[in-house]
Amino acid sequence: MSICFKLIVTLLILEYMVNAEGIIGGHEAKNHSRPYMVLLELHSGKVIRYCGGFLIKSDFVMTAAHCQAESYKVYLGLQVYPQLEGVQILSVIREFLPKHHHMGKNDIMLLKLSRKATIDKKVKPILLAGQFNHMPSWCLVSGWGRTENSTALSNKLMEVNVMMVNDTLCDEEDMYCSTGWAGPGEGDSGGPLVCQNRKMVWKVYGVVSSNYQLCNSTTLHLYTKIGDKLEWIRKQYENN
Repeated sequence: MSICFKLIVTLLILEYMVNAEGIIGGHEAKNHSRPYMVLLELHSGKVIRYCGGFLIKSDFVMTAAHCQAESYKVYLGLQVYPQLEGVQILSVIREFLPKHHHMGKNDIMLLKLSRKATIDKKVKPILLAGQFNHMPSWCLVSGWGRTENSTALSNKLMEVNVMMVNDTLCDEEDMYCSTGWAGPGEGDSGGPLVCQNRKMVWKVYGVVSSNYQLCNSTTLHLYTKIGDKLEWIRKQYENN
């Protein structure tokens, strides 16, 4: 890769939500096929923003560190916004961030919910991949993020397959990367990078962090590695 490697770094977070399509290059997810998905409504003063997230225990949600806010509204079991019948809406009582968190390898945050979510066919935690799990060539990203033709978030949960790549920038940042036009868009920050392991079990390998626009107009989608944070995650469980 040439030394001229980045023109634009995009944090995938937005301040509004209206009717649109979804993830760039994606399609609508089958109804409640992603029961771990969470929509986060972020409140900071009078500003409202949106991020993705995912349920990893009945009372813990994972998202990106740059989705930090003063308070949160957590939507679980949501498929189409604002159709909220049967949706669990919870608040957050505490947030946990690693030391030196920033956009990059530490762009991860845990949110402890005000109570345990009710686990049913619409709301279920997802497993986390281990540190040394084999990285598949293709993975899946889901969210309510905007499309290439809109400045707004989607009202429907969308998903897209992404091709994982090795890249100098990814190695420097110690993050997973996918490339191509299709992938997470603004509003998808904090969502899960989900892959099937060799036993065909779906697990979360990464957290949607940012997009890099390279000089050749290629887009790199960057994801924080969950396997590197397993010890930190375990300590938050044990202490809280």
